[in-house]
Amino acid sequence: VSGPFNTVGPANDQLQQMPLPAFVLLTVGIAAAELRRAQIGWVEPDFGSWYTTLFKLRDNYYPGDVGFDPLGLKPSDAKDFADMQTRELQNGRLAMLGVAGMCAQELVNHRTIFETINFYQKVYNGANPYDACGDLT
Repeated sequence: VSGPFNTVGPANDQLQQMPLPAFVLLTVGIAAAELRRAQIGWVEPDFGSWYTTLFKLRDNYYPGDVGFDPLGLKPSDAKDFADMQTRELQNGRLAMLGVAGMCAQELVNHRTIFETINFYQKVYNGANPYDACGDLT
């Protein structure tokens, strides 16, 4: 199955298959988001006294809170906000572990996730998953 931009194979191999204009657009989008976050959260460095302003967060900035909440889900109460933040951090960590597992699986057997699922469905149903590979003699 071919993906966007005709990328094929495991996800680990797809970034280098992207056409250059799409890769440039992706890079510019990530850079713009990171620059905006830096403008919101960090004090502009004063090169006359850089040792006091470099890497200094703004007093009214809370890490991760860049003011983007189009659905109004951010709790107004400090305790509720802390609870929501803890839940988001834990869910994000769990998602990163899941993605790391999928990437590791693709690196080990060089198959996509769906190809691996299909392979093991054949194994568990008693079929020989290698039948489609041709003559093994």
